[in-house]
Amino acid sequence: MKKIVLPFSVLALLGIWFFSGTAPDFAYRILPGFAPDPNRMWADDPFARSEATQGRLPTETVALRLQAQLDAGTSSEKVILFGDTHVHTTNSFDAFLASLPMLQGGQGAFPPSYVCDYARYVAQLDFYFLSDHAESTTPQQWSDAIDAVHECNQLAGQDPDIFAFMGYEWTQVGKTAEEHYGHHNVLFMDEQRSKLPARPIAAKREDSKWIAKLPTALQWLDPRHRDYYASFNNMIDGVTAKRPCAEGVPSPQLPADCFEAVKTPGELYRKLDEWGFDTIVIPHGTTWGDYTPPNASWSHQLNADNVDADKGRLIEVYSGHGNSEQYASFSAREFDEDGKPYCPEPTREYLPACWQAGEIIRKRCGAAGESEATCEARAVEARGFHVAEASLAGFITVPGTTAEDWLDAGQARGMFLPAFNYRPRKSVQYGLALRNFDDQDQPLSYQWGFIASSDTHTARPGHGFKQKGRVYATEANGAASPFWEGLVLPEREAPLAQARSAESVDIRALGLRAIDIERLNSYFSVGGLAAVHAEGRSRDGIWQAMKRKETYATTGHKMLLWFDYLSESGEPAVPMGGKVETAANPGFKVRVAGSFKQFPGCPDYVKGALEAKRLLKMSLGECYNPSDERYAIERIEVVRVRPQNYEGEPVENLIEDPWLVHQCAPGETICELTFSDPEFAEGNRDAVYYVRAIEEPIDMINAANLRTTFDKEGNAVATSPCYGDYRTDSNDECLAKAGHRAWSSPIFVGYQQQ
Repeated sequence: MKKIVLPFSVLALLGIWFFSGTAPDFAYRILPGFAPDPNRMWADDPFARSEATQGRLPTETVALRLQAQLDAGTSSEKVILFGDTHVHTTNSFDAFLASLPMLQGGQGAFPPSYVCDYARYVAQLDFYFLSDHAESTTPQQWSDAIDAVHECNQLAGQDPDIFAFMGYEWTQVGKTAEEHYGHHNVLFMDEQRSKLPARPIAAKREDSKWIAKLPTALQWLDPRHRDYYASFNNMIDGVTAKRPCAEGVPSPQLPADCFEAVKTPGELYRKLDEWGFDTIVIPHGTTWGDYTPPNASWSHQLNADNVDADKGRLIEVYSGHGNSEQYASFSAREFDEDGKPYCPEPTREYLPACWQAGEIIRKRCGAAGESEATCEARAVEARGFHVAEASLAGFITVPGTTAEDWLDAGQARGMFLPAFNYRPRKSVQYGLALRNFDDQDQPLSYQWGFIASSDTHTARPGHGFKQKGRVYATEANGAASPFWEGLVLPEREAPLAQARSAESVDIRALGLRAIDIERLNSYFSVGGLAAVHAEGRSRDGIWQAMKRKETYATTGHKMLLWFDYLSESGEPAVPMGGKVETAANPGFKVRVAGSFKQFPGCPDYVKGALEAKRLLKMSLGECYNPSDERYAIERIEVVRVRPQNYEGEPVENLIEDPWLVHQCAPGETICELTFSDPEFAEGNRDAVYYVRAIEEPIDMINAANLRTTFDKEGNAVATSPCYGDYRTDSNDECLAKAGHRAWSSPIFVGYQQQ
């Protein structure tokens, strides 16, 4: 065939036509990554004022929620309400970044108005809290968020179908364990501007360049969406333009448009006290090793300066970023008698990443023909380089690695939907077991109630009702095509057969390869729910239930759960979240009802209320759409934690998980358990009890995480990561069997000497 050569003038005209953004959709198919998709829609200006859809749910739909609880056989006068306390929109820097067209999960802007529609119509929640990152919130965004919450509440009418609340996320990250306190959501009771702070309070960061603009070239490489890329850069300009607030001035006296930041939870609590508003502060994602350094622990934070029992009543035990409940005895780094870190050996339960660093180098060294002695020396050196790094950057000490090279190193094996690179000493169980004995008469301890959330970054509160939309509903994301990968990620380093120290690496040159993002995507799931036992369907009822800690957490299914301490007569006396003092053996009662199985699609009244294009973008055509059939409850597990009795008491034997297991009858959709602790009266120590209720297994997104293959000795030999980028099809939900679950808040039983 004769080669066709177009004149330069024709090529120039074609280039102008294409890169002007005026070419029809079919023209964009000639380059990978440009094909149109009805689910991926970008507004010209993501920060244009947008309002929620007018109207509310039918009254009978809301009434059916209460009727379902009555049908489950409870005699409680309280109503269970479901909500989401952790909701991001594209007002958050990372959410906006993940929404970009060049990324597989990017769908465009999800402003605060989308939250109201999604919560009301799609997830059919009773309440939600906006909680965008304080660090990237501009004064205009803070004002717009308040307006969006107010508008949602106005649409709810006199007998509200939903209650919208304001909040923000204090997003602290410490480079080392000693500097780390973690992410906390700050929630407010009221929606009126006069009862909200003038600005969110951010976490102070030493790195002034943590937030950066996109290269202008992207606007020309993807001209159809150039206004969207420009809007991102405009957002960054707005964030970096904020001047720091003056030090030493009470928060209410500062200008509304300055940037206010603090380093520690204690400083945050004191700033909130200056405002005097009713506030709840909830730590979350505590075991998530994507931002939590190795060896991070609750112990350095458990002190009078950084504990506020009034504000810090709740903890997020689960979200779409993983489970943070359970303690395990493994450690990413150990220390010798001189305080020098060393790499622990692998076990059946845990493969330390520092150990795998050595094995990667050993394999490469052998392939290069080096002697066994040389390869052993290099493996030891590699483990040393990795374990010497106290930050998250240990894996960069081995150049040019892939996700498969690391196997499942650093991950919690055998745990239900664990957070990535699990940090066990930041788990909820470990925190409950700790005490600070500075005041011998009243030792300080954490006494959290439990909630779960979505931690959505696409304005989709409570999106765990169906296992759909892995790269849209979860946070899984990555380059949409090889074309974009070449632009988004720097070229992978050469896989050298020798490690190097982290200090010798220019982390900025690695870009996103400085984050273990490829394996991370296998640990995102659809989000959880916060449930409250409220004294009536009202805003105050929700808030007071949270203050009482009469709450529980679910993985996204609307399971019904009651957990009570029984009086001597055998009647419920103290509900979950409560505290009692006794010398007698305590008794408890659990009752749980499975969630409703779902019909496909959305109810007709939802399709009639929402514009079809808006519904498609928000939910991919899937909504909470319950049948009359409930999932069976497979079992109820009871966990007992006995807090430390003296300083330094080892916690391994204080956390009993499970302490008691009750297998429900096959197919039983409502399951009950009554039990007591026959050892309590003889133990002479306090105890904490909570329950997990587990539904029958179903297919769940990323329930197998890295899909690790083990040999007969229990060693990991291969993984099959579920990528967030083009390498795993966006329609592949990466499903595996697991049972949805609910966690009750604990009941705290103090030993009272007779």
